[in-house]
Amino acid sequence: MTAGFTHLHVHTQYSLLDGAIRINDLLAKCKEYGMESVAITDHGAMYGALEFYIKARKAGIKPIVGCEFYIAPGNRSERNPNAVTKAFHIVLLAMNEAGYKNLMKLAGIAQFEGFYYKPRIDLETLAAHNEGLIALTACLHGEIPWLIGQHDLEGARAKAQEYRSIFGDRLYFELQENNIPEQDIVNNGLIQLGRELGIKTVATNDCHYLNADEAYAHEVLLCIQTGKTINDANRFRFSTSEFFFKSPGEMKARFSHTPESITNTLEVADRCNLEIEMGNYHFPIFPVPEGETLESMFEKACRVGLKERLAAMRQAGTLTPELEKQYRARLDTEIGVINEMGFPGYFLIVADFINWAIDQNIPVGPGRGSGAGSLAAYCMRITNIDPIPYGLIFERFLNIERKSMPDFDIDFCQERRGEVIDYVRRKYGGAAHVAQIITYGSMKARGVIRDVGRALDIPFGDVDRIAKLIPEELKMTLDRALQIEPRLQDAADRDPKIAELLKVAQTLEGLARHTSTHAAGVVVSPLPMVEYLPTCKGKDDETLTQYDMKHTEMTGLIKFDFLGLKTLTVIHHALGHIKSDIELDLDIDSIPMDDLKTFDLLCRGDALGVFQLESSGMRELLIKMAPEQFSDLIALVALYRPGPLDSGMVDDFVETKHGRATANY
Repeated sequence: MTAGFTHLHVHTQYSLLDGAIRINDLLAKCKEYGMESVAITDHGAMYGALEFYIKARKAGIKPIVGCEFYIAPGNRSERNPNAVTKAFHIVLLAMNEAGYKNLMKLAGIAQFEGFYYKPRIDLETLAAHNEGLIALTACLHGEIPWLIGQHDLEGARAKAQEYRSIFGDRLYFELQENNIPEQDIVNNGLIQLGRELGIKTVATNDCHYLNADEAYAHEVLLCIQTGKTINDANRFRFSTSEFFFKSPGEMKARFSHTPESITNTLEVADRCNLEIEMGNYHFPIFPVPEGETLESMFEKACRVGLKERLAAMRQAGTLTPELEKQYRARLDTEIGVINEMGFPGYFLIVADFINWAIDQNIPVGPGRGSGAGSLAAYCMRITNIDPIPYGLIFERFLNIERKSMPDFDIDFCQERRGEVIDYVRRKYGGAAHVAQIITYGSMKARGVIRDVGRALDIPFGDVDRIAKLIPEELKMTLDRALQIEPRLQDAADRDPKIAELLKVAQTLEGLARHTSTHAAGVVVSPLPMVEYLPTCKGKDDETLTQYDMKHTEMTGLIKFDFLGLKTLTVIHHALGHIKSDIELDLDIDSIPMDDLKTFDLLCRGDALGVFQLESSGMRELLIKMAPEQFSDLIALVALYRPGPLDSGMVDDFVETKHGRATANY
């Protein structure tokens, strides 16, 4: 037996500091209620759309991807501070791929062209991008409901006809039952207009939190959003506690006077059949001269690079005929694998912007991670580490039996990293084709205590004392903190305000709090970015993906990591000072790797500012190990991770190195 109802207006945690519904919890509640489909319609953005789509499909629930957009009262480019309302609401749901792409385009236009207090679109953009979309008239802040609420039924009728001219039978009047007196007036007006104009009604609940008992926690969340306290008489608040994810039975009971508005939700759900294409890679378009292919250009670059690398080795007297054969055979193998896997374009793109940076005297790291195991990358100057002397394995980077994208972690001078991103932006079509990746900051255990404490108007000292009781451990949660720190529960038992603080904080813990820009990730698209994912604007006006890194990669867009590394900047400045002070033009790539004074420095633990060796734990390990050669440093960096440290393997290694014990592995 089916639930007989579908929620079509739902705000998840991606309606930042407004929605309090986690996607996993939403889907679990749908299962509990026997609901076969559900929509998400976050405010003005599609941050969680792909995550929701993937998780819902996996859970066996039909995902309806939507968004509650803000509509400018006039033109989206107008900025009228005296307007009665800055923006109206409208709910749009994707029926198919065309609708999904239009949602993404509208989300981008709202951010980049219409932003004024909120990301806005207008009727012009709506008309241009309406294909594949179902429109619901939204809450009391929708334009048609607002006009009815202003007792302007004629204006509402005219506006409804205007919307119907865009959407036809894809327009539905949205009814809500939420104990707000004005809503009853609006509902009656919508039902009357619907009968006159032949526009169907649907029942929604504008869900902002999952359970009825979370209404107070949601009030606190709104206080966090607005910087107000719960005791502020003028704070922004919802005028009812009805905006939770009601069961189908509750919704049917509330709408017993208009049962067709319940069954029409199923009609809408049946009309929404989105299939998002995944599993294909979308490579940027690398310019290929006439008569060439990506494969031929890649192979040529590798062969020329190997010739230059071997010439340098000959000059240094380190190349033997046998070794040369090994290099050539290894490169032949790598070229074959890279071509067969379809990745020559990736290597050419990365080599292009790295070599551009080198030519502009922008410091570039020598390479790290599994990419350092590629001889092809070494030949193309993507890396500056010869994998053969160190026994680095190419198959750890790319394996013909495991189809996955290559991924180079590329370090640039912290001060000039932006220049390289700008070069990529210019080369591949501008901001419409190049975006950095968004990240979401969440309310973690200590942070949510401080946020909720401020909102509840609890004295700072009391909040600070409770926050400091939460252990500073990775992935610490309030539930776990209460289990392992008895003083927390004791404080809650003695003070009702602290008990309330902890209860509300547990409800809000882990919700997304704000957006920021990923430290490294950049994606480049062959077609405009909005063909693959929605975009938004970062704090420095940079183009950001609306999906996080995991879900951005799922779209098939190619990610490049541009890391800004202060160590490279320090080295660059140091080389400049050496040149100006003692007129020595030092080549950092040719310094000796067996310098005794350097190892003496490391043995004393003097490694502050040395990449990957500067933490207190690593400096202690340097003193214990007393490295004598470069391979000791390789072992040290490889061992300094939780598994070997927790197992005692690191201590065994150190003792064995100094001849004080025999390893048992």
